[in-house]
Amino acid sequence: MPEAPDSSVTSLQRTVLLTGVDLAQFLGHRDQLIADLERQHPDVTFHARDHVLTLSGPAAQVKAAEIVVTEVLEVARRSGAVSGQDVREVTRMVASGQGTQAARVLSEPIVTVRGNSIRPQTAGLRAYVDGLEQHTVTFEIGPAGSGMTYLAIAKAVQALQRREVSKIILTRPAVEAGERLGYLPGTLEDKIDPYLRPLFDAVGSMMETDAVPKLMASGTIEVAPLAYMRGRTLNESFVILDEAQNTTPEQMKMFLTRLGYGSKMVVTGDITQVDLPLASSGLRVVSRNLRGVEDIHFADLTADDIVRHSLVGRIVDAYTAYEEQQHARAAQGSDERSTQ
Repeated sequence: MPEAPDSSVTSLQRTVLLTGVDLAQFLGHRDQLIADLERQHPDVTFHARDHVLTLSGPAAQVKAAEIVVTEVLEVARRSGAVSGQDVREVTRMVASGQGTQAARVLSEPIVTVRGNSIRPQTAGLRAYVDGLEQHTVTFEIGPAGSGMTYLAIAKAVQALQRREVSKIILTRPAVEAGERLGYLPGTLEDKIDPYLRPLFDAVGSMMETDAVPKLMASGTIEVAPLAYMRGRTLNESFVILDEAQNTTPEQMKMFLTRLGYGSKMVVTGDITQVDLPLASSGLRVVSRNLRGVEDIHFADLTADDIVRHSLVGRIVDAYTAYEEQQHARAAQGSDERSTQ
């Protein structure tokens, strides 16, 4: 009896109607979306003509790519635009069996500013945002480039617009400056400005240009070093601590005990980038001791959640592998010394 043909090598052609979107915007400059799809599905040929996208190639790969295109198209319909990151994430979700959830997970915006929607761009980031909504204190631990602080600020702006809070407080330690802070020119505000500038920029990108100075002048939005939190009780506030890996355990305890009524706290950081050579990281301590505490949520992101250039994720993976090798060698050396 002849064997049934292998569906993975049987040729197949499918078409998807690109309706409900601005075609030029959807495909991007010089059909960038096609290039992104081809990068994720190298065995499939994509051809766009008018509002019809044709997919051809091995049957199994074409079927998977068709789901990806359908979900990416729905993301564009709901949010107005898509990127290479959306293609990568939808492809990953399809491969893991979550493809039919992709559009719902990736398309819901947090805030829309000047026609641009700010939304989670990975399933991990969506889970982080959902956890943030459901808990009073959220710890987000993940690699640089995952957009965790940016999304936290977007949620803070949303809460302020909905009048769920009356104030946004953004803070971060200036530990990386060390003793060199005193040698910088200008007033204290001038010296700490470089370390708080990323937070200023993020807020400015999410609100109308003339609104931010007024809100800061009235105290509705406050951006300050972590040391300025000492002795305060933060009521009806959305409080974000950024770069939390550079807090000491004492600073972290001080910050968390500032929590007041009607407030939310979000703590973000990357425990692989600690700038505290002589002290343990407060973020590492709470990660070990506060998991499981009621109304506290931990979201752990990975290189899959990096939303910068795809190369950043590969760089993070390479460094992670290197650090694991170094730890393994150090542990082996310690074992050898103990047996001598």
